[in-house]
Amino acid sequence: MSIVLHGVPIGGGIAIGRAHLVSQSMDEVVHYQLDEAEVAAEQARFGAAIATTRAELERLTASVPDKAPAEMKAFLSLHVMLLSDPMLAEVPCDIIAAQRCNAEWALKQQADALVEQFDAIEETYLRERKHDVLQVVERVFKNLNGHGVELPDGDWDGELILVAHDLSPADMVLFKDSAFAAFVTDVGGATSHTAILGRSLDLPSVIALHNARELIREEEWIVVDGEQGVVVIDPEPLVLDYYRARQASWRAARAELANLRLAPAETLDGTAVELLANIEMPSDIDDVVEASADGVGLFRSEFLFLGRDTLPSEDEQFQAYRKVVSAMQGKPVTIRTMDLGADKNARWMSHGVADNPALGLTGIRLCLAEPLLFRVQLRALMRASVYGKLRILFPMVSGLNELRQALSQLEIAKDELWEEGIAFAENVEVGAMVEVPAAALVVSSFFKLVDFVSIGTNDLIQYTLAVDRSDDSVSHLYDPLHPAVLKLLSLTIRSADKAGVPVSVCGEMAGDLRLTRLLLGMGLRRFSMHPAQVLAVKQIVRNTRLDSVKDLVARMLRTEDPDKIADLLTQLNAAPGD
Repeated sequence: MSIVLHGVPIGGGIAIGRAHLVSQSMDEVVHYQLDEAEVAAEQARFGAAIATTRAELERLTASVPDKAPAEMKAFLSLHVMLLSDPMLAEVPCDIIAAQRCNAEWALKQQADALVEQFDAIEETYLRERKHDVLQVVERVFKNLNGHGVELPDGDWDGELILVAHDLSPADMVLFKDSAFAAFVTDVGGATSHTAILGRSLDLPSVIALHNARELIREEEWIVVDGEQGVVVIDPEPLVLDYYRARQASWRAARAELANLRLAPAETLDGTAVELLANIEMPSDIDDVVEASADGVGLFRSEFLFLGRDTLPSEDEQFQAYRKVVSAMQGKPVTIRTMDLGADKNARWMSHGVADNPALGLTGIRLCLAEPLLFRVQLRALMRASVYGKLRILFPMVSGLNELRQALSQLEIAKDELWEEGIAFAENVEVGAMVEVPAAALVVSSFFKLVDFVSIGTNDLIQYTLAVDRSDDSVSHLYDPLHPAVLKLLSLTIRSADKAGVPVSVCGEMAGDLRLTRLLLGMGLRRFSMHPAQVLAVKQIVRNTRLDSVKDLVARMLRTEDPDKIADLLTQLNAAPGD
């Protein structure tokens, strides 16, 4: 009898294979008392486990290949840093001495206390960092017991599916050379590191299944549907045939997309569309080139500032920006200035966590509150501008005054470079992000100061609907098709078109295949998305006739009934291409 589990889909298609259960050694911890004379030795045993774990993580960090997702090395470095935190490295030793208990019990008590503290944090992204702590604790625990995560023996012929309560970045590195086809976990959220790595690896994966580790047996056949967030345990023959057909169809579609790399992105009636890529780190540029994107529409530069204890220097930033700009060989590269705060807090930041960080010191507000830090980045950007077509994008702009202040800081940076005799391009294009309703409503006032605007739909939807999409209790309310969201999008695109200012969408909506024709019908001609989505969006663009979608889109914008909007979207995507 098949069992169907539902979780959070991470993507990567469909995998069918046999399960390998990753052991979870902290499930049952034995507690025993020590004699006073044994305390010092037990503390030394705990210290040795910390040292062994640190050595393992450092070795794994050094072994990460250049082609691996950039996030993998950053997350491993974060775990190494966690091991140096006294809350993990020292407090368990104090517990051993105070309670005269074994190291495993002391470690578990401290882990439980830390989890309780993280659970009290309101901000979802920060709350999910408890998983990083637990992943580090798990590795220490395994080293206390003299064993770690192991792959099964035998030839699995690419049909190995990992099943775990949780998987850490270190586990991902350990498995990188194995033939595992997918993974599923009991825990994790949309912004957990497991989810981020799953997307980067482009593996079929489903997280937040709650009890998959308990229900699935070793070597049991399972299906992982990374598109729908479904895991089928012991699938019946008809179910297996259904998923094999879907898997074959998905693989064939992927192979067909590869033929579009050099094809122009233009509609059937000859309208050209610019398809750009979003990146986080300079190493992502290879994926942009592979997808034959028209450039980089969003380089999230804040990832250069995260996962470290010190600020990146001007030269370090310059080298990163130059690498990306040079690699694109004249194609545009739009680099967003550091969008820190809210859910992205660097360890070196001294502002602390606000009661409501999404409405606090974030984006351009933080840049303007730290002008010296901001100007270091602006100097690095301007220095890199001589190596290609670099554009600068300011995040979370809500009004004209913020934009004027940001441009003033850019002029100061230029003056400093000029006085020092350092070269930079004279006419670097500058843009503003539209991520809050206020910006969408007054976007026309931006056009006299900027060369382009970029709509960040992820935040625009959240701020418009007052919904945190990573909060399970309200995530079902996060709706890109909400009539208020559509009106703000249409207003921004129409205003930009009327003023002759280029406008792009760089949020998740740009890569959502359901919404490609909707955005085209609104007048959007510049999309920016994850590199893996470029060819699929190009396929839809090439199979769309604008005359056949404009009327349907206009009807969608006139209605405020969600059901009617959904029906019209179905009609829109069923419209004939020729």
